[in-house]
Amino acid sequence: MTRRAVLTGVGVVAPGANGREAYWDLLAAGRTATRPISLFDATGFRSRVAAECDFDPVAAGLTPKEARRMDRAAQFAVVAAREAIADSGIELPAGDPGRVGVSIGSAVGCTMGLEEEYAVLSDGGRNWLVDHSYGVPHLYGYMVPSTLAVEVARQAEAEGPVALVSTGCTSGIDAVGHGVQLIEEGSADLVLAGATDAPLSPITSACFDAIKATTPNNDDPAHASRPFDGRRDGFVLGEGAAVLVIEEAAAARRRGATVYAEVLGFAGRSNAFHMTGLKPDGREMAEAIRVALDRARLDPDDIDYINAHGSGTKQNDRHETAAFKRSLGPRAYEVPVSSIKSMIGHSLGAIGSLEIAACALALRHQTVPPTANLAAADPECDLDYVPVTARAHRMNRVLTVGSGFGGFQSAMVLGRHDLDNKGEAA
Repeated sequence: MTRRAVLTGVGVVAPGANGREAYWDLLAAGRTATRPISLFDATGFRSRVAAECDFDPVAAGLTPKEARRMDRAAQFAVVAAREAIADSGIELPAGDPGRVGVSIGSAVGCTMGLEEEYAVLSDGGRNWLVDHSYGVPHLYGYMVPSTLAVEVARQAEAEGPVALVSTGCTSGIDAVGHGVQLIEEGSADLVLAGATDAPLSPITSACFDAIKATTPNNDDPAHASRPFDGRRDGFVLGEGAAVLVIEEAAAARRRGATVYAEVLGFAGRSNAFHMTGLKPDGREMAEAIRVALDRARLDPDDIDYINAHGSGTKQNDRHETAAFKRSLGPRAYEVPVSSIKSMIGHSLGAIGSLEIAACALALRHQTVPPTANLAAADPECDLDYVPVTARAHRMNRVLTVGSGFGGFQSAMVLGRHDLDNKGEAA
């Protein structure tokens, strides 16, 4: 018997919205959460805007000791995981803890904690040789990205497979894909899967400044993230986390769980081409989409909405548009497409899971979130990118994609769990 994976809980920490309900309200309203950077002094940087989370760890439920121990990225993940568990209605530990797994994605790990500690140990960068005794006792944990997955595992008392997935900007979608595979292959019955990143630090901003990937539109931060718009000039860096409870479908039904969506297909590819460059034909992303559809046993006409990577760089947006046309054919011109990065920025490894959460909520509310700030479309991006305003739309199955430095391309298909393979009510 084929094991099926369903999403039964959603937890979110996002710019402008802590918690899944506030998150959906922001997306549905088309409200942007991009603003001048406040987490550090960005004077002198090329790009001085970001999508920051208004986040107080103690107010969010962490103890002062937990807040002190954890990097900001770990704090996001734990708070999102707690919300997802509560939303799912499951009591943990449930049954055999060896059947509970964790799959967390992150592109840059504990960047903020590492940078803060280096500044202390090096006396603001003046000393090449540092005295480790001035570091916090948990500094080693910042050095090991798997700490993020371990912190989430503690919340669930998970003793099954626990992994940290780091594939750049596709980490979030790939981590959920890994969690789904654990369910399908029988390695776990329940998985907490998602991603977190808190990259808003001088070192990260300097890196993206150097390659001119982020926007220099500092005078109008609310409209700085403009995917598919002819005036776009780079992405807006963000932060956040989303964690999902993934269960084996039959077990979820037995306990009467509310199901947001079923994960029908997932695939990843690499372009093996360039660390940051993309081929204009979108072939690798198109192939990931094709394989995800094949695994879901669906045709392009079965897709009702596409959540685009939509970073807001000319290279990505044109590459992605070509990939949709290549993989979906005529259907690409009919299905609505949007990028939520227009509202919450690009949180690197976390964004893929935030987008999956958005897709699950879109299916529940039967509403397509908009591409905010899209006022003058790039002629080369000639699909229906749902500008400015959310759209009520009947959706049974949705596609979400990710594209990352290193050539990573990922695609996932989600659908309503109450439908059979032909789209009829089960």
